Amino acid sequence: MTLTVTNLGISRGGVPVLEGVNFVLSAGDALILRGPNGVGKTTLLRTIAGLQPPLEGSVDGAEDRVAYAAHSDGIKPTLSVTENLTFWASVFGQKGIEAALAAFDLETLADRPGGALSAGQKRRLGLARMIVTGRPIWIFDEPTVSLDTRAVGMFADAVRAHLAGGGSAIIATHIDLGLEGTVLDVTPFKARVRDIFSDEAFL
Repeated sequence: MTLTVTNLGISRGGVPVLEGVNFVLSAGDALILRGPNGVGKTTLLRTIAGLQPPLEGSVDGAEDRVAYAAHSDGIKPTLSVTENLTFWASVFGQKGIEAALAAFDLETLADRPGGALSAGQKRRLGLARMIVTGRPIWIFDEPTVSLDTRAVGMFADAVRAHLAGGGSAIIATHIDLGLEGTVLDVTPFKARVRDIFSDEAFL
């Protein structure tokens, strides 16, 4: 099943930021979003994930199929690494966290509280959550923040495995992850500023 974005217009704080966004994401595909800070990549991802309504257009095929990793790691500091992953697996009706622990080299940290992890370890745990969701469409917003080169490789490998298994991914990132995929620069979709005092406003 594909994810289809058609003539999508989005806003931030009630102000239009992007318009006319179109793309199709099929199983096994990755879409890499590019564009300068503030152009609307985060707002676009949130809209695709169903966290806010679009101004216009449609997103088809996302219902109950999307897992979204935002800037926050979503970690409960008093729970251990194992307990955090088990909690998220239960939220999505899944069982088994071993693959997630292994993919992000968290086995030796399994009993450590989330609050005692370094920034990079917290990020790895936050990304490992995606594996336990069981969702076929992964959406990431700047996923490599706080990750060292080795951990970036772990992330890229996890995404490759997900794609090979028939999943798909949308990733907003400024770095080259070495992933095969389509690159979409959202800059050309920047919403036009409409002057409310122009003659058009009175037509």
